[in-house]
Amino acid sequence: MADVTKFVFNAVMKQSNKQPRALRKADYETLAAFRYLLRRFIHFSEEAAKAINITPQQHQALLAIKGFPERDQVTIGELAERLQLRHHSVVGLVDRLEKEKLMARKPGNNRREVLVELTERGERVLADLSHIHRAELKKLGPKLKLLLQTLDQESDQ
Repeated sequence: MADVTKFVFNAVMKQSNKQPRALRKADYETLAAFRYLLRRFIHFSEEAAKAINITPQQHQALLAIKGFPERDQVTIGELAERLQLRHHSVVGLVDRLEKEKLMARKPGNNRREVLVELTERGERVLADLSHIHRAELKKLGPKLKLLLQTLDQESDQ
C-alpha cells in the first residue's frame, strides 16, 4: 500500500511544475472534515454488518462480487484484488461465507480456476445492507459534495 501512496504522491507532484502553496488552517479543516465523514460512513457500514451477524469483511466480499463489472462471479484472485487481501486470506473468507450459505464455489474455465458467486441468501443479505447504505449515503452525500467542491476550489487558488 505504501508503494501506491508514493506513486499517487509523485504523480500529483509531477502534474504541477510549481511548488504547492502553503496550506492554511481552512485546508486542514476541510481535509479533516472529509476524512471524518468517510470514517463515519465506514463505522456505520461496520455496525450495519455486525447487526445482521456478518463481519464487515464478509459484507465487503459480497459487495465486491455483486458489484464486479459485467459479471456476478469472480475468481478468488479477482476477489483478493478487490479486497486488497492475500489469496490465502480470501480462501478462508470464502470458506466462512460458504459455511453461512452466503456464497458458493463453482468450477471455472480450467481445472485450477474456481469461481465464487452469491447464493440466494447472500443476495438477500446484500440487498438489505445495500438499501440502508444507500440511505446513509443520501444523508452524507450533500456534505461530501460540499467538501469536494471546497477542495476543488482550494486547488484552483
